[in-house]
Amino acid sequence: MNAPRRPPALRRSWLFVGGNDPSAHARACELGADVVIQELEDSTPPSLRPQARSLAGSAYASWREAGILAAVRINPLETDGLADLAEVIPAQPDIVLMSKVSEPAQVTRLSEEVARLEREHGLPAGKIELVPNIESARGIMQTYAIAKASDRVTGVAGSTEDMAADLGAIRGKDGHELAYVRQRLHVESVAAGVSSIDCPYTFADNEGCESDARYARRLGYLAKLINDSAHVAVVNAAMTPSDAEVREAHAIIAAFDADSRGLGNQQAQLDGRLLELPIHSNAQRLLERAAALGVNVKR
Repeated sequence: MNAPRRPPALRRSWLFVGGNDPSAHARACELGADVVIQELEDSTPPSLRPQARSLAGSAYASWREAGILAAVRINPLETDGLADLAEVIPAQPDIVLMSKVSEPAQVTRLSEEVARLEREHGLPAGKIELVPNIESARGIMQTYAIAKASDRVTGVAGSTEDMAADLGAIRGKDGHELAYVRQRLHVESVAAGVSSIDCPYTFADNEGCESDARYARRLGYLAKLINDSAHVAVVNAAMTPSDAEVREAHAIIAAFDADSRGLGNQQAQLDGRLLELPIHSNAQRLLERAAALGVNVKR
């Protein structure tokens, strides 16, 4: 019997692996990623995509056996996406990401094609989730509509290099050129009620990745795409409540408990800081997330 899927809010690290690289598929089981994505787009040349698709069944089975969500990123349906779907859906990926989504209609069609293939292959209806990949200015301006285009959509993922290229932006390790699109993608995803998945950090620099992931976490992200397997542990750490954050959350709740004295006060003070109810609620949510991720939350 398969274990329950890790819920979207606890999927911190989304690791891309080469679609046609069985050794990378095997290594992915040992890296600690919450989601592993067979990449059939950029890292798999068109001539190798048929062979890569044939590896889907063994790859997804091994990832699920390791307790990892099995995902695939397909090409847009206008290019090789239909061929991708036809071959990988029988392997029952947990999640299908599609690249270069800029219109809600693309998601609607994707959802229809997945449903058709589920019926054709006698698969459980509706179990395959969709995560559109937003990689253009046009897409970022329609994120909410894209996220609401199908009930299958559980998250929306950002882009780094394609987005920067579409904007004509100059890339830098600090990522300042992508600050607005990262903020907007998160805001619109929250408004649509789906998970926001931050763009990957595309430099071979663990310290830079840590800084970038912590910036994403400050914006409100709880998940991040990953191109470099060395970044999995970095992202997991950034997206998991730290011991210091857990201690602070306990202190905030204790301050409210001490100040309320059963009077229903809406404010408290901690070390000269005025605390209001949203801060108390955030502290409770952080402790709940920490507990769900296996962090010791006992005082």
